[in-house]
Amino acid sequence: MSGQALTSGALAERFAGLHPKLIDLSLGRIERLLRDLGDPQKRLPPTIHVAGTNGKGSTVAFMRAFYEAAGKRVHADTSPHLVRINERIRLAGRLVDDERLIDALDRVERFNAGAPITIFEILTAAAFELFAATPADVLLLEVGLGGRFDSTNVIENPAATVIAPVSMDHCEFLGDSVEKIAGEKAGILKPGAPAIVGEQEPAALRAIERAAMKMRAPLTVAGRDYHLHEEGGRLVFEDSLGLLDLPLPRLSGRHQFANAGLAIATIRRLHPEFSNRHFEIGMREATWPARLQKLRPGPLVALAPAGSEVWLDGAHNDAGGKVLAEAMADIEDGRPAPLILITASLKSKDTRAFLAHFKGLVHEALTVSIPGDHAARTPEEVAAMAREVGLNAAASGTVAEALQALAARPWPEPPRVLIAGSLYLAGAVLERNGEAPT
Repeated sequence: MSGQALTSGALAERFAGLHPKLIDLSLGRIERLLRDLGDPQKRLPPTIHVAGTNGKGSTVAFMRAFYEAAGKRVHADTSPHLVRINERIRLAGRLVDDERLIDALDRVERFNAGAPITIFEILTAAAFELFAATPADVLLLEVGLGGRFDSTNVIENPAATVIAPVSMDHCEFLGDSVEKIAGEKAGILKPGAPAIVGEQEPAALRAIERAAMKMRAPLTVAGRDYHLHEEGGRLVFEDSLGLLDLPLPRLSGRHQFANAGLAIATIRRLHPEFSNRHFEIGMREATWPARLQKLRPGPLVALAPAGSEVWLDGAHNDAGGKVLAEAMADIEDGRPAPLILITASLKSKDTRAFLAHFKGLVHEALTVSIPGDHAARTPEEVAAMAREVGLNAAASGTVAEALQALAARPWPEPPRVLIAGSLYLAGAVLERNGEAPT
């Protein structure tokens, strides 16, 4: 890859020919490649492996903040990225730079020697190479898709496994019921490794419990082994070690309480010595872009109606739409204002289910295209689906055009604008507004 721009397009152009599918869940190819590379996955720091449908990225962000508040060096592997591929790999607290990432990809490509491999498997192997070569105290490893056959699931002895809430998504790969999907995600559980489980539907929890019993993995379950609630503008967490009285998370939305709780439960399971202060600092400093993020003044926000707020979220499925709508309703209680939804969707998503949660909440939905070569629905298709579920909707062109159209109208009170429906869309918005993650 030397001399080539480090972009998603460049990676796709270089590696797409190695495998006919973008997603092909299997461990054989990654195991062969890692073996040829000298098994870097066996030389990693203690690893916390995180699966789930919604909330796993936020849970990783909280854990990273807690560890760093305690002075620990933290590797993190997350996906997908929003603007730059480098966002996926954090080495001892810092995003990997272009030179080191390109060198790792070059090495992986040489050892792969043209054998069939997916782009995600190439990136996973490169990440393991980098993590193994850089000292750290812990690796926070997020599953890409599913769990059992995800390319990250080559870690034999994780310090812990974590399963965030499971819901319907990626059904074409994981199964047509929440129980089947939970079973796939529970494939990351390992013999004897503690498993910390967030809030789950009963069917999902049953599947996870069966997997844990088979693996003899001790379970810590939300609502049974730990509890949390809001009290007096604080978040109170309780487990067998006692109570923590903490500030509310910096990350917006009540759904982040559960993600923070899952992260706290995991750290407390592994590190009972962590103090209240470490959690206090982490709650105030955790960040995770495009998760109910209020955009700063920038080139894109400048196109919105004067005085309006512009919010961004990567939610794109049924469960994500539910928690996002609830979070926006909470914000509306603070300052009532007309809520405008600017949205787009991939063809693989249950677009109607996502949009249905905004009925009665949004004043209007403007549907837009997703920049880049993605399998997206057209704005007209999304607008039609929005109308089917009871939204006042119209197709627009781009986010910029939608904001300009809103700005051209008279508003008795500045509206509140929410951009959501796709992580690809969220990444494009951050880039256009000059807020690429660092």
